[in-house]
Amino acid sequence: MSAIKIVTLGQSGLQVPAIGLGTMTFGEQVGAAEAFAIMDRALERGVNFFDTAEMYSVPPRAETYGATERIIGQWLAARPGVRQRLVLATKVAGPARGMSWIRGEHTGLTAPEIVAACEGSLRRLGAEVIDLYQLHWPARNVPMFGTLYYDPAKDRPCPSILEQLQALAQLVQQGKVRAIGLSNETPYGVHEFVRLAEQHGLPRVASVQNPYCLLHRGAENGLDETLHRLGVGLLAYSPLGFGLLTGKYDASGFEGADPALGRMARFASMRQQRWGRAGALQAARRYNALAREHGLAPTQMALAFCYSKWQVASTLIGVTSLSQLDACLDAWGTVLAPELLQAIDAIRLEQRDPAY
Repeated sequence: MSAIKIVTLGQSGLQVPAIGLGTMTFGEQVGAAEAFAIMDRALERGVNFFDTAEMYSVPPRAETYGATERIIGQWLAARPGVRQRLVLATKVAGPARGMSWIRGEHTGLTAPEIVAACEGSLRRLGAEVIDLYQLHWPARNVPMFGTLYYDPAKDRPCPSILEQLQALAQLVQQGKVRAIGLSNETPYGVHEFVRLAEQHGLPRVASVQNPYCLLHRGAENGLDETLHRLGVGLLAYSPLGFGLLTGKYDASGFEGADPALGRMARFASMRQQRWGRAGALQAARRYNALAREHGLAPTQMALAFCYSKWQVASTLIGVTSLSQLDACLDAWGTVLAPELLQAIDAIRLEQRDPAY
């Protein structure tokens, strides 16, 4: 396996490996001991970029709010000196989306809320600084998490992008945050954050963390040009489509499947989301069959697709075991033949983006 390349996120100077460790399974599917082992192995294998969020673990519950950050904080406390080797990213949750235990049900993400959320994350992580602090989803009305269309009738008053940037600037000035990023954003949102930052001398976003995989190539529908021309890096999450692109649901589907298979089998709430659509599983089965036809494991092909795309700065992998982690890292360096890439595009032409 070739060494994982190092990339610079946007214009921030923040350097990360092209594979990052997503941690939203820690505290729900993965206990502290196994999470410790996963983080140890990731670091041993050159992945020193860890991403988390205040709302994790997933699926979100009041009882596990902040659990993932606490586990990472415990791991760091038990390993003196490791924090200096780590690029640590976390996120502030946007308006509630039913999670009243975070900041109530109101339309939020005000400047004081951003600052308070950051300070809460720092306490749970036991850290003095967060390397990359991200807005988990926009405060304004946008189509996201499976919503296809923008509906102006749903617009409501919310904190402005400028107010949010000013709050993030305060955190940077105080030394609590090194760089800032967005998540689940649109081309419009990225342009506005960059425009206002440049206009007002505020920190410039380094990255956008959005879904990107064979089942959801929406970033190629205009966001990729925005990121390229503005110099902002894409952090690709859900590269395995919530497990659909591993092949483990090909035979059984979701309903009645062994809960040990993963989130889609274990949590009914997950099946109500975009990854649980019948079209997503149908498309995944086709991609997985294509991988096998070419002598590849489905996981290997799906990750190699993300790892090799010019659009992606770093791919965030989420795992529940050491074997899953090793399989994801072993896929680095896999080269997909031109005819295989053409076949992938042919399936997309028919299936489009079923998990969009």
